[in-house]
Amino acid sequence: METLKIEIPEGFKVKSFDKETGEVKFEAIPKKIIEGIKTVQDVLDNNNITQKELDKMFENIPEHLKYQYVAELLCKSLNEECVADWDDSNECKYFPSFKMSSSGFRYDDNCRWVTFSDVGSRLYFKSSKLAKFAGEQFTDVYRKFMIIE
Repeated sequence: METLKIEIPEGFKVKSFDKETGEVKFEAIPKKIIEGIKTVQDVLDNNNITQKELDKMFENIPEHLKYQYVAELLCKSLNEECVADWDDSNECKYFPSFKMSSSGFRYDDNCRWVTFSDVGSRLYFKSSKLAKFAGEQFTDVYRKFMIIE
């Protein structure tokens, strides 16, 4: 036999092939973080927090503070534990911006800032793409955190 066709399982790639034994090892293809973080539940799961635990933590605290915490967890998740170097003004840091109008609260754009920013450091993103994704996908979280209703 000269050729043997092996179907690679979806979501995996070949890690190694041993020519002597014929053993093929697979490994999972890393997912892009935005593929795994689509809902608040995904954010909580990524941070090993249950909805019940979150509700208990904030049971006697104004709701907007709960959503500020969720926004902080969102940043932590999407940045994949990347920590900004606030002494490096050449390192770009991004955040979503929003617009409030008669049509409601909505994602407007994302911006870049450097170390002299007055924006909360816990709420930055390491890329413009992540800031845009967070602003569009999690507008409701930001609204509940930024607009006290």
